[in-house]
Order: sequence, then structure tokens, then C-alpha cells
Amino acid sequence: MKKDRLNVYFDPSLSPELDALAARRNVSKSQIIEAALASYLSPDAADQREAAITRRLDRLTRAVERLERDVTIGNEAVALFVRFWLTTTPPLPDTMRNAAQAKGRERYEGFVETLGRRLAKGSTLSKEVSEDVAGLRPEQ
Repeated sequence: MKKDRLNVYFDPSLSPELDALAARRNVSKSQIIEAALASYLSPDAADQREAAITRRLDRLTRAVERLERDVTIGNEAVALFVRFWLTTTPPLPDTMRNAAQAKGRERYEGFVETLGRRLAKGSTLSKEVSEDVAGLRPEQ
């Protein structure tokens, strides 16, 4: 069978790898290059790459959707808390403001410590809400 001769240039770091593969498989370097080129140009290879990319994109899409849901839950929880706090907390008289600010700083430090422990433990609001909602449902 007649074959066309083709001179190609490629990265020199690939040459030792090609030599080693040819020796291991006991085939010529030309046969390896020909098989690689045929695989690259094969319509099946393109379909396989497209399917792999599609699967990855689907996984990424689901991950982004979960993140979006979690951020929405967090935003809603904060918004509800702020609305509740603003509507139920009366303004302080000027004489009590300094003491209230000192107490607020103390409470904030406790909040940050508690938040750090929860995050280190892996506890999340979305998990707790899901568990609480599951516990409220009547048994079936």
C-alpha cells in the first residue's frame, strides 16, 4: 500500500515519549502518529469529546444552581431578620447609647466565634432548615 510522506515539526519534549511508546509497543513511530491522527480526525472522537464536555457542563450547571439556591436562602434569611429587627427594636435614648454599643461589640464577638465553630464543624443553615422542614412533615 502506498503511503504519503509527510514531514512534521513538534515540541522536542514529545520525542523521547514517542520513542519510549514505540519501543514498548514494538511498533514504528509512524504507526503511532498515524493512529493518533486517525483518532483525532475520527468523527467518533469528536462525538466522544462533545459528550464528555456536555457531561461536565451539566455537572457545573447543577453545582451553580445549588449555589444560587443557597445564596437565595441566605439572602432571604438575612432580609427577614433585618426586617424583624428594624420593626421590633425601638431606638435607644442617648444616655444608653454607649453602653448598648459596648454590649453590641461583645455580642458580635460571640457571634463571630459561634459562626467560626459552625463553619469548622460543617454545620449550615440550609442543612438545618432542610432537617427542620423534614421534621415538621407528617409521617407518611
